[in-house]
Amino acid sequence: MKKIQMVDLQGQYSKIKDVVDPSIQEVVDSAAFINGPKVHQFQKHLEDYLDVKHVIPCANGTDALQIAMMGLGLQPGDEVITADFTFAATVEVIALLKLTPVLVDVDPITFNIDVAAIEKAITPKTKAIVPVHLFGLAADMDAIMDLAKKHNLYVIEDNAQGIGADYTHSDGTKTKTGAIGHVASTSFFPSKNLGCYGDGGAIFTNDDDLAHTIRGIVNHGMYKRYHHDVVGVNSRLDSIQAAVLDAKLPHLDTYNKARRNAARTYTEAFKDHPKIVTPTGKSSCDGICDTCDCHVFHQYTLQLEGVDRDALVAHLQENNIPCGVYYPIPLHKQKAYEDERYNEDDFTVTNRLVKSVISLPMHTELDDEQIAFITSTVLNFINSNS
Repeated sequence: MKKIQMVDLQGQYSKIKDVVDPSIQEVVDSAAFINGPKVHQFQKHLEDYLDVKHVIPCANGTDALQIAMMGLGLQPGDEVITADFTFAATVEVIALLKLTPVLVDVDPITFNIDVAAIEKAITPKTKAIVPVHLFGLAADMDAIMDLAKKHNLYVIEDNAQGIGADYTHSDGTKTKTGAIGHVASTSFFPSKNLGCYGDGGAIFTNDDDLAHTIRGIVNHGMYKRYHHDVVGVNSRLDSIQAAVLDAKLPHLDTYNKARRNAARTYTEAFKDHPKIVTPTGKSSCDGICDTCDCHVFHQYTLQLEGVDRDALVAHLQENNIPCGVYYPIPLHKQKAYEDERYNEDDFTVTNRLVKSVISLPMHTELDDEQIAFITSTVLNFINSNS
């Protein structure tokens, strides 16, 4: 059996090496390392894939989220609502811009932001909502967009974990995540479903004026050299990373399909176990359906009931099986983001999840033998400790 890895980028690279290597060499030969033709080529191809009018590449996913908020002109003190159960970058950029983070609970099935909790948290100071497509599952965007329209709020999609997922609207039409809100951000960190070989990110929008503003922000606020029209930052996707991403983009749907198939195999092994809750699609789904394009399984995350999660983590590590706990501490309990406004009764789901979730290896190169070993190791531990 191959060595089990949380993410197998080497195995993935070996299958596309004959495309990636010449693309990188082309950049080196041209010496167009910054804002070269490969960046513009990837940008256009990603716009076509997402069916979004504007993709603005940048240096990383955290920058992308910050720049999206800068582009909207949010001002210090404006409140921005987002999920308590997510990676810190989502709330980090809100605080960096001197905006006011407002953290709310998540849905117990999807782990995505709870729409009822959003509505409860809206005040006259609220200016934006940041739904996170957590672990690769599309958030409830119709309800969020309706709420935003009702209260005249911006929606900023955090699509760092969800690229390639389809959201099915109430009328049956589909839109790629990242192309629904007023603006969206994504990360191309190497372990992402579409990852480069360094850092990278992008902002998406269908708003022409907002796209123009953001293009200036990513380049020191310049539209004309040495003319600084807006306050900007230095955040650019370099040409080598663009070359890698452009080589991988045609494979993204295949990669996501492989992840879904691995998820189905995991779920079948854990089926009906009383102490394991397997991930699913949206709240109305029963399991992972044959057309589960709403979930691209950036992570495969179990909820454990009546199991010593930390002991299971140690057991897996002893058996050379990597795993992750995403996330062990709620954002509202992080030292940097504590706030006396928060009431523990408003975070019952998140407070339970941080003690019960575990993410198993998930990537494009997982095979049935590896999954069988992982699942049997998990089940043997749980059954022998019941």
